[in-house]
Amino acid sequence: MSKVYISEEDELLVRKILRKGLLAEEREPKWKALRLALALSFARAEPPSEDYDDYRPRGGEYAWEQLLGKEPEVNYEDSYRAVLSVYHNLDLFDAAHDEFGRLLQRHIRRGLAEIRKGWRETHNFYEFLYQELLSRVQVPDAVETDLSGPLMGALAELGIAAQIAKSTVGPRLQSVDLVLADATQLRTLQKANENLALILGTGPISFSLPGTPRTVTAHIPKPKDAWHTVTWGQIVSQVPDEPDAHLGVCLGMDPLGAAVKFDLTQAPHLLVAGTTNSGKSVTLHAILGSLLVKSGTDKLKLSLIDPKQVEFAVYKGLAHLTDESPITDMAVAKSHLDEIVNDMGEREAKLAELGFKNLQEWRKRRTDAPPYHVVFIEELADLIMQFPEAEVPLVRLAQKGRASGIHLVLATQRPDSVTLSGLLRTNVPSRVALSVQKASESRIILDDSGAELLLGQGDALVKIVGEEVRRVQCAFVDNSDIKSIISGRRS
Repeated sequence: MSKVYISEEDELLVRKILRKGLLAEEREPKWKALRLALALSFARAEPPSEDYDDYRPRGGEYAWEQLLGKEPEVNYEDSYRAVLSVYHNLDLFDAAHDEFGRLLQRHIRRGLAEIRKGWRETHNFYEFLYQELLSRVQVPDAVETDLSGPLMGALAELGIAAQIAKSTVGPRLQSVDLVLADATQLRTLQKANENLALILGTGPISFSLPGTPRTVTAHIPKPKDAWHTVTWGQIVSQVPDEPDAHLGVCLGMDPLGAAVKFDLTQAPHLLVAGTTNSGKSVTLHAILGSLLVKSGTDKLKLSLIDPKQVEFAVYKGLAHLTDESPITDMAVAKSHLDEIVNDMGEREAKLAELGFKNLQEWRKRRTDAPPYHVVFIEELADLIMQFPEAEVPLVRLAQKGRASGIHLVLATQRPDSVTLSGLLRTNVPSRVALSVQKASESRIILDDSGAELLLGQGDALVKIVGEEVRRVQCAFVDNSDIKSIISGRRS
């Protein structure tokens, strides 16, 4: 069998992949689509069914050399034989036992079936491939160090009697549940924070109460060579969608490795604050990416205000933007906020006329509802410094925007009372606190200390309205991830 045969339905799909998925030229070779199908099939653990031997009614036929190359420098036949030999535990180099062509055909047809099942031509094909292939790649484990034993030794040295009930290793922390012999030792344990860190040779240790009698959880930073990066590929499949969330966001993972996600419409506004190198900008990209992968332009409109003129530049031309480019002029930004306030008034009037409580109800019951509108401000301090009066429309949007589907994501690396007035803070109830220098800055963000003990690079305390504060390792979103997110979403 020196040819691969596919069905008529498969052949039509190959043409659609080239034309609407890869946006290829008219005469682009079809083997490109077939090789992608092979890759998708190889990503599955179980072998393809014998059902793929039946390709009636026949569509296309492809010689091996079309798929595998025919010149010495581009002939991949031996490579594919090796992959299939390992996959099926067969010697496909043995001429007496040559199932190579049949297995090649099964994998190609199984891969095409996966594309047919999972991709719609209205969706971005590259994003489909990313989620099906790259997001499945597992990052090799870093060197693990169990700190349970050293912790017990350090506690004994400090005269604190406790037993370990449970130990969990997360991306950058090891969380250890300690059952105290004497509940009065909790205060002693908290005061011994610096001494424990000194004995263990770690960064600052924090404590929380899990709600179990006589138990306290110690969150111990792992050595840097044992840190795990939480990637965009790990969280993109965890982004919540309708009906569970109207504007779903997945930030990263908690110390137990569970995805941390929420609905921005319930937040309903978010403050993201942290010092330089805390991971603030990358966290904004994770929020933006979450919104974009689940929302088309009929559902979501974005305003990106970028005083630094750098962080949001990559989103220029995005179809979701209210303007073609992110707004970098703060005078224009102030006027734009005033326009959004006017739009909020029009939405409120229409809601009252229709008798609906909020935009969610409007969108559910009618087809003429406007999209949600999310306003990102990359550095709030720069806007307030240049135009202090910009606080007025921000406060109005924070106070009244939720019902009309307008939401704020405000970011700053200067969390002080000048940037964040009491009125603005009161009306932006959900917070992401990344590492800061002082406990006073943590209290401005979270109304409590703790962010001054964070490790930086995406380590955060997240407080969503109505929920407990959670420790989160925010996902790292690099430039290739951003390009994948916005590919096919430009106007």
